[in-house]
Amino acid sequence: QVQLVESGGGLVQAGGSLRVSCAASGTIYHINDMGWHRQAPGKQRELVATISSGGSTNYADSVKGRFTISRDNAKNTVYLQMNSLKPEDTAVYYCNADVQYWNGFFLRTDAYWGQGTQVTVSS
Repeated sequence: QVQLVESGGGLVQAGGSLRVSCAASGTIYHINDMGWHRQAPGKQRELVATISSGGSTNYADSVKGRFTISRDNAKNTVYLQMNSLKPEDTAVYYCNADVQYWNGFFLRTDAYWGQGTQVTVSS
């Protein structure tokens, strides 16, 4: 069983910074891509950033230059440093990971999601 647990959300004023974290736990063999998505009220969930196991990153245009995704493979943890926050960044932020694990018979890869953490940016 694999779990992703996010932490670090909260309320911040526009122009401020927050860092959210997501730790994966369980019987993990290897984690491939990890990432962050967000969903604002009344909107579809959208990709924010992804990072490969080798450290290659990808960002949504709306956060480029303001957000930085990173990971600590030894801790199975992904981070999202958010700077110069805007009210339109307000959303529930979800982490996800493609996790390889041994199911007792063979290695299997499944996508897992965290429960989400609220980020609210006030104007």
